[in-house]
Amino acid sequence: MYIAMNRFKIVLGRETDFEKMWKERETHLDDVPGFVEFHLIRSDAEETHTLYASHSTWKSQEDFINWTKSEAFRLAHKRAGGHSDVYLGPPVFEGFEVII
Repeated sequence: MYIAMNRFKIVLGRETDFEKMWKERETHLDDVPGFVEFHLIRSDAEETHTLYASHSTWKSQEDFINWTKSEAFRLAHKRAGGHSDVYLGPPVFEGFEVII
């Protein structure tokens, strides 16, 4: 198994906007080979931002990489740059191989 996460620092007061974007977007993940599940998770607000992470689980790292090269990935991310006023910088990617 493989877990792929992107961390997002969201401008204070824009959390509802960010969550709405994710709830309304088409992920195009349902028919992607190797996809297991997705969660958007939120931390407590900090002094300058609220931290979120997109958390997707895959059968393998290869499945995740194949998705990032697919048309489904391009479709899911086609509007990603349209809400730059919500973010404090770009997302930070973290990938993890599941050991146990």
